[in-house]
Amino acid sequence: IGVAPASRAPHADAFASWVKAGFAASMGYMKRNIERRQDPRQVLPGARSVVVVGLSYFTVDPADDLWNDPSRGRISRYAWGPDYHDVLIRRLDQLAAFIARNARGDIRHRAYVDTGPVLERDFAAQAGLGFIGKNTCLISPTLGSYLFLGEVLVNVDLEYDAPAANAGERIDVLCSEVPQETQLGRQPIRSPRRRFGSCGACTRCLTACPTGALMAPYILDSSRCISYLTIELKGAIPSDLRPSMGNWIFGCDECQSICPWPRRFARPTSERFVQHDPEWCAPRLLDLIAMDERAFRARFAGGPVLRAKRRGLLRNVAIALANWGDPRAMPALQRATEDPEPLVREHAAWAVAHIRLK
Repeated sequence: IGVAPASRAPHADAFASWVKAGFAASMGYMKRNIERRQDPRQVLPGARSVVVVGLSYFTVDPADDLWNDPSRGRISRYAWGPDYHDVLIRRLDQLAAFIARNARGDIRHRAYVDTGPVLERDFAAQAGLGFIGKNTCLISPTLGSYLFLGEVLVNVDLEYDAPAANAGERIDVLCSEVPQETQLGRQPIRSPRRRFGSCGACTRCLTACPTGALMAPYILDSSRCISYLTIELKGAIPSDLRPSMGNWIFGCDECQSICPWPRRFARPTSERFVQHDPEWCAPRLLDLIAMDERAFRARFAGGPVLRAKRRGLLRNVAIALANWGDPRAMPALQRATEDPEPLVREHAAWAVAHIRLK
């Protein structure tokens, strides 16, 4: 936990440049009320402090024969249990009540768990929780980057924590400076040789990104990010990106799993609500492609995967089956070409054709 002053976010201009460059893709909520996102005082009038919390959700990989099985889908670590929003928002409300009991005056607050118009990583760094890495994640020097973040805006002055070492530095490569050909994802660029906080010269995350979504240090092109493609995107996934998605069916952890910080410092969390069932984090693709709406809702009840909806998840599963490439997937995929959802039918047909070409 840490406390930062409620002022204009240090990288407010970089965020506006990122949106202007088109890197928010189809996430319309990112493009609305940009000025409001840049300053928490526009979210809570009279805000004086931002109390930021970080909770580790790191758990060890499942057994290699399970996690590396291409016939199984991969689900991002944060979704290996019940929906974290429900758990954290209750705790933040309790925290806000504690502040109200111990502060003077008419205390007003707003609490968010990555759903509010707050540039939370900026304030987490300002509050001393960690630094922003080249993969755009907040990285704690003691916990790594597998962190849930939440914040409570309050209209009272609190004792502020010292910011992380690079929290006030300007991000040197702004989206507006990225060449147009790079914005379209046709070729990578090299960042100027400058100090990028605690990442040093390491660029493992940029190299590891399967789809080239990390265009340069600190710049993520959402339209190429597997997490965006499998969760946020509501329509068809661009065909040129599908082979690079592997068997990720909900989210992606590649840029975090390669990072030296979580590899060295992250320890399995003691939080019971994020303990995982191997069948949840790496489910069998052939089981998933056969789910109807009722089975989908029953299997993922109370978890983040519901956000993708059945049609979105089965779209992702069809791509993963194509990348597996095993003929045993053909009967299930052919049945899926007659699915009630056009999105599922389209991707299942593509998968059938993709396997036949192998």
